[in-house]
Amino acid sequence: MAGLRPKISAVIPTLGASPHLETCLRALRSDGGEELEIVLVDQSPKPLDLPEELTDQVIRPGKNLGFAEATNRGIAASKAPLVATINDDLVIHPNWCARLEQVLAGNPRAAAVQGLQTRLGNEREIDGCGIALDHWWQACQLGSEEPANLWSDPETTEIFGVSATAALYRRSALERVALPQPRLLRLAGLPSGRRGPRFFDSSLGSYYEDVDLACRLRAAGFRAYRAPGARADHAGSATGNRRPLKRLTQLRGNRYAVVARLLGRTLWLNLPRMLERDTRDLVRACLRGQFTNAAAILLGLVRAIWLGPRYVHFGPPSVPLEQIRRFRPERAR
Repeated sequence: MAGLRPKISAVIPTLGASPHLETCLRALRSDGGEELEIVLVDQSPKPLDLPEELTDQVIRPGKNLGFAEATNRGIAASKAPLVATINDDLVIHPNWCARLEQVLAGNPRAAAVQGLQTRLGNEREIDGCGIALDHWWQACQLGSEEPANLWSDPETTEIFGVSATAALYRRSALERVALPQPRLLRLAGLPSGRRGPRFFDSSLGSYYEDVDLACRLRAAGFRAYRAPGARADHAGSATGNRRPLKRLTQLRGNRYAVVARLLGRTLWLNLPRMLERDTRDLVRACLRGQFTNAAAILLGLVRAIWLGPRYVHFGPPSVPLEQIRRFRPERAR
């Protein structure tokens, strides 16, 4: 990459637990060639032993930062006008980069684009092909667990937002919606401990950070799309599944924070529905003996209360509610 300005920078955070990481990097290098910069954010306890040609930059923060902050640091260190976020257990198909880049080039208001993601080892089943918010105000992966042929669009399709599992963003759009540093730290003149802009909300850690970004991009007037013919295979969260209570607690709690920022004063009209869904899930988990899930629902509410003051506001919804409803799949309306 010396002396060349890449078109795309791919940022891959890793804890070193994925057995698919090297395959992921090789697929990226093969697809993007010299026009792709690969930035690995290595949060593993010991530096990973990988072939040098598979990465252009390796950032080692020395601890687990969470997906949001790790990705922020990778983006801040990268150079290209387009930024791809890639999970370390995902393998792109040939021409993934070119097909996503083409959609952004042809849509000036497009800030983000993704393709169709299927299950690694079972390409007939969809992992996801975009994100939406259902009537319970839960984020859902469009097409999840459905046959892939039902969602193979022949044309570019607008969606509410993209999943950061494998997506391409326009850097200028990310910079426009970047979050300020926490207010108390600014007032006190203290260092935040963060490096560079907050594209993803690092207060969330992991989970729902891409939903929050999708809402902020749409609130700023940008659009998101699904590109035809762009495919990737996703294995699933091997790292997250090692600590299911933490993962599920973050999922449950972060949902309330993101929805609070999105809905503003209308949160209070929708809060009963959100709590109703959690109550149903809690009863179901207890009846089935799924006590980890039950504990995560309760701890998620505690996390939501802790995060709440940073997200609750009494302004109007940042995105018109009809826009949110428009992108819900039929079964989630």
